[in-house]
Amino acid sequence: MDLVLTTFLKMAFILAVILGLVPVLIWAERKGSAFIQDRTGPNRAGIAGIRLAGLIHPIADVLKLLFKEDVRPAGVHRVMYALAPFLVFFVSLLTYAVIPFGDYLEVGGRRIPLVVADLDVGILYVLAIASLGTYGIVMGGWASNNKYTFLGAVRSTSQMISYEISMGLALMGLLLVSESLRLTDVVAGQGQLLWGFLPRWGVVVQPLGAILFMTAAFAETNRNPFDLPEGESELVSGYHLEYSSMKFALFFMAEYTNLVVASALIATLYFGGWNIPWLPRAVIEARAGVLLPLLLAAHVAICALAAALYLRRASRERGKFGDGRDREPGLMAGVAILLGLAGLAALALRPWEIGPAGASLLATVLQVGAFVGKVVFFCWFFIWVRWTLPRFRYDQLMHLGWKVMLPLALANLVVTAVVAAFV
Repeated sequence: MDLVLTTFLKMAFILAVILGLVPVLIWAERKGSAFIQDRTGPNRAGIAGIRLAGLIHPIADVLKLLFKEDVRPAGVHRVMYALAPFLVFFVSLLTYAVIPFGDYLEVGGRRIPLVVADLDVGILYVLAIASLGTYGIVMGGWASNNKYTFLGAVRSTSQMISYEISMGLALMGLLLVSESLRLTDVVAGQGQLLWGFLPRWGVVVQPLGAILFMTAAFAETNRNPFDLPEGESELVSGYHLEYSSMKFALFFMAEYTNLVVASALIATLYFGGWNIPWLPRAVIEARAGVLLPLLLAAHVAICALAAALYLRRASRERGKFGDGRDREPGLMAGVAILLGLAGLAALALRPWEIGPAGASLLATVLQVGAFVGKVVFFCWFFIWVRWTLPRFRYDQLMHLGWKVMLPLALANLVVTAVVAAFV
């Protein structure tokens, strides 16, 4: 019973993080594209006149898609047409089961590993489940009875086959170094130091493999410059052209869910996962009485600085818009002040006298925070690249996959195997 409960709680935590990041990423996508292209970005939707720099827009999107008419064109294959978006979204969630988001959580002397399913073949599970997403795209493109959607589905199939081979070969080089298919072992091995000072991250021991894996991850998630299956200028909208309402929303959410999956895998395999450089768990627990007050003091200082900046902006822009936007800087300053007061209240509880149980909890929180921070960084990296690089032509896409990445992945694997045999 305890195992079922802990597994359920870990699944709930992962789903909360994923589904919470999706609307934030949609907002960040719009604001990031507007910043890169020198545009205003989302600033219209609001609640009681409060717009919060466009953060209300994801709520408006959800309401719009919920009440939008579900149009189904004539001539579609009804079963596959209806099943495709659910399959794509469901598969995008399954991959998270084997990704560790922390070391362990100690409760009542019992250590609970922070991974839903610690499989011996974790990396193979990731590759197997990720490849299933192609079926949903092909089903949706073919069942829609539209030439543009069918072309998008064909492009997606050839693209994923081409780049999954390079991705698998890049991972094989990492497996030779880590000597395990279990993702928890891969992350634990990255907590060591090379030559006493350099973190033994995957990007350090496999730099070419990391570049190949990240490039293939862009292709797997259909993000620019690899968004050929959705090319608006060529295929109108690609494989999901004939979908509307919540069916389209599932395709849309699956894209951002896959974005979080790819970011989590990059962080786990090549950037230490939940490991904090030069700060292992033993050191955190031993120095918790020093680290926790410093963190709380830094939190209070950041909140004070944010409140001061918001108040300064409020005084400068008083009456500038003549609507609810004039109240937003003051509202955000109030939120920053409340968070700062919470930090001061925590300092009043004498955190330097933290006990062993609190030190263990602090180490877990910092490790989970480090993992989530790395995931958020790579999500931002995906957004930045999308709005910076242009889309490849189809022949360029195939040339890069088969004539550049595949030979490089094979060469990386051979060199890694030779070095591993002698070292």
